[in-house]
Amino acid sequence: MFDIDLMSRVPIYEQLYRKVTQLILKGVLCEQDKLPSVRSLATDLGVNPNTVAKAYALLERDGIIYSLAGRGSFVAKPDTLLAQERVLRDFDTAAAHALDVGVTRETLCERIRNIPETKEESAV
Repeated sequence: MFDIDLMSRVPIYEQLYRKVTQLILKGVLCEQDKLPSVRSLATDLGVNPNTVAKAYALLERDGIIYSLAGRGSFVAKPDTLLAQERVLRDFDTAAAHALDVGVTRETLCERIRNIPETKEESAV
């Protein structure tokens, strides 16, 4: 469930942050679900516990999860507006990078127009 790409240029803590957010938005993780402990997730992924702790700290800072001393970390009540703002910020960064490497605005717009509006459309 918490798969990461150890060869990616994206830092592991960022990959974990994005993955948890993605799982929540897709409904795989729901409000009040308990997340794996820092130690167990680090062991499962083969990464340093500090890396997982950093991802959890950022998720907590942004109100995506919350921690209870001695009990663990849990999914907070989803804030759709906040999630949309984060996704749009990531989109802006990716679009700016695409423009920097020579992708045209027209190509970006065409790609957006070709994205299915619903999950049902993408399955067809």
